[in-house]
Amino acid sequence: MTWRTTPGVSRAVRNPESWWGMRGTIEPDKMLAPLDREAQYWVMRFAAGEATSADLDSLKHWAARSPAHAQAFTRATRLWETVGQAAEPWMIDQAALPARAEKAARVHRPPGRRAFLAGAMSMAAAGAYVAVQPPLGVWPSLAELAADWRTDTGEQRRIVVADHISIDMNTQTSVAVRSKIAQAHGIELIAGEASISTTGATSSFTVIAGDGRISAGQARFNVRYDGTAVSVSCLEGQVSIARPDTVRTLPAQRQILYSHQGFRPATSIDPEMVTAWQNGLLIFQAMPLAQAIDEINRYRRGRIILMNAELGRRLFNARFRIENVDGVVDQIQQIFGARVTSLPGGIVLLS
Repeated sequence: MTWRTTPGVSRAVRNPESWWGMRGTIEPDKMLAPLDREAQYWVMRFAAGEATSADLDSLKHWAARSPAHAQAFTRATRLWETVGQAAEPWMIDQAALPARAEKAARVHRPPGRRAFLAGAMSMAAAGAYVAVQPPLGVWPSLAELAADWRTDTGEQRRIVVADHISIDMNTQTSVAVRSKIAQAHGIELIAGEASISTTGATSSFTVIAGDGRISAGQARFNVRYDGTAVSVSCLEGQVSIARPDTVRTLPAQRQILYSHQGFRPATSIDPEMVTAWQNGLLIFQAMPLAQAIDEINRYRRGRIILMNAELGRRLFNARFRIENVDGVVDQIQQIFGARVTSLPGGIVLLS
């Protein structure tokens, strides 16, 4: 099977070796300027949802001290896009950092999970990655970095297979080629979302996602994997989903979710909603704002951080083009009367 990328649709693929090509012993934290260390502590504190109004005022004052301060904060937020998001689930549960970032940067602490995160961010800044499976998912996994194809934040691309099979990759998606899977050709969806069309195929095609295998002859289906659960939506034809000791058949216009805990009941879908991203659209219908913001963050650089739990429970209805994703902040402000604070690096605080 010959794989090719549609001209004009995708960008060049990163060489995975470039992510961890440095060898030898380094102390990356010592390679960082003091402003970069301080900026990293600020980013971790706000991303963990631990910041107070006083912290916000302090951060704005800190970032406004000089262009160098603002640039350091921008660099730190970009590192957070690559390193920090994977660590967010456990960061939220951690105790607050000291309010003064300068003091936090000088205090000696025994190595812990937060210290490990800071070290990981420093290593990323130094241009080096440890080529092992990262504990707690603190940085992109070795599997993601070694994927055959990856899309960046906001990027989409199409991969075409010679025998009439195409794969549309959504934002922040990693895919690896699996040339032979149980006598069928296929891929592994390491992370993210992909839509697969096999309507002209003459042989079966398989997608590995989590602990399941999705197989189809002539069909069109969408698969999304967030590292915990897999969502499979059949748009045309039918697909077969095999997990350890269990096999399910999914007909057209039905969706099923599975995880290590098993299958959830299948539900009906609106194909327009499932494939909206392929048409350059994001559509939200009565979705809790917190969930909508998580989805929006997949498409924009920087991060929208919700600082009000009650606001996050409000239901959000909106339809807009992905290319105009930054405009959603204005919509949220107008609809809910939210307070918006914009910081360097694309960080937006909603309260």
